[in-house]
Amino acid sequence: QVQLVESGGGLVQPGGSLRLSCAASGSFFRINAMGWYRQAPGKERELAAAITRSGHSIYADSVKGRFTISRDNAKNTVYLQMNSLKPEDTAVYYCNAAVTDWDQTATNYWGQGTPVTVSS
Repeated sequence: QVQLVESGGGLVQPGGSLRLSCAASGSFFRINAMGWYRQAPGKERELAAAITRSGHSIYADSVKGRFTISRDNAKNTVYLQMNSLKPEDTAVYYCNAAVTDWDQTATNYWGQGTPVTVSS
């Protein structure tokens, strides 16, 4: 079982920055890809950014050039640096981890979500 605990969300003015963190804990063989998804009110959950264990990253077109995803494998932690925030970035941000368990099965885990509000 894996627990994902997010932190760093909050209220920020347009143009501001926030840094989200997500730490994984529990018993597992390996954490593979990790990512950040977001869900705005009345909309479906969408991928914002994801990163492989080796550091290859992908971004949604709407956040390219403004968001940076990174990870620390030793700490089982993934980060999302969000700059030049816009009101349309307002959403609940969810951490996701693709985990290989000790029996070599693959399981997808989600955090509880951290709200980000961009407003003046």
